[in-house]
Amino acid sequence: MTETFIALLLGHVLGDYVLQSTRMGAQKRRVTVLLLHVAIVGLASLAALGGAPLMVLAVVLAHLAIDAVKTYLAPETLVTYLLDQAAHVAVIAGAAYLVPGAFAAGLWGGAPAVVMQMTVAVIGLIVATLAGGPVVGLLMKPYDIPDLPDGLPNGGRMIGLLERALIVLMVLVDQPAAIGFLIAAKSILRFDMASESRAAGEYVIIGTLASFAWALVAAFATDYALTLL
Repeated sequence: MTETFIALLLGHVLGDYVLQSTRMGAQKRRVTVLLLHVAIVGLASLAALGGAPLMVLAVVLAHLAIDAVKTYLAPETLVTYLLDQAAHVAVIAGAAYLVPGAFAAGLWGGAPAVVMQMTVAVIGLIVATLAGGPVVGLLMKPYDIPDLPDGLPNGGRMIGLLERALIVLMVLVDQPAAIGFLIAAKSILRFDMASESRAAGEYVIIGTLASFAWALVAAFATDYALTLL
C-alpha cells in the first residue's frame, strides 16, 4: 500500500508542478487545457506506478472532477488551493488502500528500498520548492503593494525556489542549524529595501517567513517519511 501511494503521489506532483507550465495553469479554464493537464497527470501516474491502467483512470477522473470544481466554481485563495491538494491526496490514499498491491504487480515491483527512499526525497523537494510558490503567492495576494522596487524578471521566484531547496537539503543532511545563516544572509541582502519602505520591508519579511515555514514543514515531513521507510 505504501509503495502504491508513493508512486501515485509522485505522478501527481510531477503532473501538477513539474510538467504543468505557468501558461497552462493560467489557461486552465479552457476545457482543452484542463483535459491536457489531466492527461499529463494520468501518464505520469501510469509511468510511476508501472501499470494498473484502470486504477490510474479512476484517479485521473477524480483529479478532473476536483480540478473542475476548483477552476470553475471556487475562488482563487490559499484555502481553496490547500483544500484542492488535500482532496487529491485523499483520492490517492483511497486508491492505494483499495488496491494496495498495484505497485508490486507493476513493472517496478520488487524495486530495492532505496528507490522508494529516493522517490520520497524527490516528492519532498518538489512539494517544498514548486508547490511552495503558489502557497506563498496566494498568502501574499491580499498584501500586494504597487511600489516594490523592480528586480530581475522572475528573480523573486528563483530566489524562493533556491532557498526552499537549500532548506530541504540542510534538513535531510541533518544540518538544520545552517538555516539560520540562510535567514541572516537574506535579511542582509534585503536590508536596503526594508529601510527605504516600511511596507515593502514588511511585505518581504512576511513572504520570506512564509517561504521558510513551508519549506521547513515539507523538509521535516520528508525526513520523517524517510525514517519510516
